Amino acid sequence: MVDVRRSWAPIALLALAVIGIGVSVYLTAVHYQSAPLVCSSTGLIDCARVLSSAYSVVPGTQIPITIPGMGWFVIAGALAALAAFRGQERRDLRLATLAWASLGMLTVFYLVYTELVSLHTICIWCTSVHIIIFVMFLIAVTQLLQMQEQDEEDLSDEEEEESTAVNTARD
Repeated sequence: MVDVRRSWAPIALLALAVIGIGVSVYLTAVHYQSAPLVCSSTGLIDCARVLSSAYSVVPGTQIPITIPGMGWFVIAGALAALAAFRGQERRDLRLATLAWASLGMLTVFYLVYTELVSLHTICIWCTSVHIIIFVMFLIAVTQLLQMQEQDEEDLSDEEEEESTAVNTARD
């Protein structure tokens, strides 16, 4: 039987990855003008300005930045699915998830900086992706910390069992 207390994190990561893929697909469709942009275009929030800027494409190409973003979410979802269905207790999967989420956060820092400093405006759709990545990062950190706590508890239990066995042998 699956321990529900331990399985919430990979399932949450998988759900967030699916939502991120959905937003990325929508923004890619907006880029190619096959979907209308649903967003404010005045004041601080101006999605049209952000999504039509030079920063909205991979440098030196016409590929929208949403496509690598979609790839990031696909890989994050694959890591979450592996953890959920194949072995969420594996330290290597948790470390890979944290490393991947950290890469995502570095990208988020760059993009938020670009929006605020270079463009002086933000895109609410982009911000939703940034929040999703931030939450995924927090979950990845929490997963690793929980594993470390469990390892410490297991080590403590083993030491207690050894101590009891030694005391029993003396009696």
